[in-house]
Amino acid sequence: MSATVAPADAAIRTTGLGKRFGRQEAVADLDLEVPRGAVFGFLGPNGSGKTTTIRMLLGLARPTSGDIHVLGEPMPRALRSVLPRVGALVEGPAIYPFLSGRANLQRMDAADPGTAARTRAARVDAALDRVGLTAAARKRAGAYSLGMKQRLGLAAALLAPRELLVLDEPTNGLDPQGTREVRTLIRSLAADGTTVFVSSHLLAEIEQVCTHAAVMRAGRLVAQGSLDELRRASRARVVVRTPDTAAALSVAAVLGIGAAVAPEGIAGELPDAVAVEDLVRALVTAEVRVRGVSVEGDTLEDRFVALTGEGFDVAG
Repeated sequence: MSATVAPADAAIRTTGLGKRFGRQEAVADLDLEVPRGAVFGFLGPNGSGKTTTIRMLLGLARPTSGDIHVLGEPMPRALRSVLPRVGALVEGPAIYPFLSGRANLQRMDAADPGTAARTRAARVDAALDRVGLTAAARKRAGAYSLGMKQRLGLAAALLAPRELLVLDEPTNGLDPQGTREVRTLIRSLAADGTTVFVSSHLLAEIEQVCTHAAVMRAGRLVAQGSLDELRRASRARVVVRTPDTAAALSVAAVLGIGAAVAPEGIAGELPDAVAVEDLVRALVTAEVRVRGVSVEGDTLEDRFVALTGEGFDVAG
C-alpha cells in the first residue's frame, strides 16, 4: 500500500521474514518498512505475531527465513553495532525486585559499555524524571505497581540517546493519566528525531501518536503505510432515504454501487469513480422519491476490523 522506502531512509526493513515453532507458523513472509523518524504503530490482535517479530528484530529470536535490516545493518550479524543505538521495552521490564528503582537503572547503565561512570547519576536522574518516577526512585522496585514497572522499563530504554526505540505494549498497566504521559513522551522523542516503533492492540494508542502503521493478522502483514493512506483505502458508505427501494437499488446497480435495503431506504459502498451528485441525479431522473442522502466515511477502526476480521480494544 505504501511507497517503497529507500534503504537509507528505513529504520527497519524485513524481506520475506518468517518464524516457525515446529509446525506452527508464527510469522510468515513479512515485508516491513519503517521510515526513519516515523512513529510507527505495529497493530494486531493478541497472538497475531507482533512480539515474535519484535524479538527477531532485536536478535532475541532467530528467523526461520528472510532478512532483517535495522538502522541499515543486517541482523543479527550486526547485533553488537546496532543494539547500542536501540532502546527497547519488550514483554515487560526485567527488574531486580529487591533493588530500588534508581539502583535498577544504575545497574542497567553500568552494563552498557558505551556509558561513562562519571555521568551515570545524571543520566539515571534524567530518565527517572522523564517517566515521572523521581518521587519513587528510592522505593523497592518489587513494590512498584504494574504501571510503575512499565515506567521503569521505559526509563531504562531512555538512559542513553537512541536512534530507534522499540516498545511492545508500552501502556500496559498504566492508568489513563499514565497513558497520556507515555503518549506525550513518544511524541517528544519523535520530535527529537528518534524513530519509535510501537506494538499495540489498542487502536486509540496507534491513532493518537503514530504517523505510520502496519496491521498483522495471524502472523501475516495485511496492510501498511501512513495513517492517511490507510484511511484513504476505506470506501465511503452512501445511505439513501427513500420509500422506492426497488427502483433505487436498480439505479445504484447501473452505477456500479453494490447496495442493499437499509432502514428507511438503501445503503452501499460508493465507488471512487462515482460522485454522490451523480447518484442523486440518476435517482431523480428515474423518478425515485429521495428524502435524503448521506455519505459516511469508514473510521480507522472499521478499516482495521475489515482487514483482520477481528475487533480491537479501542480504549487507551
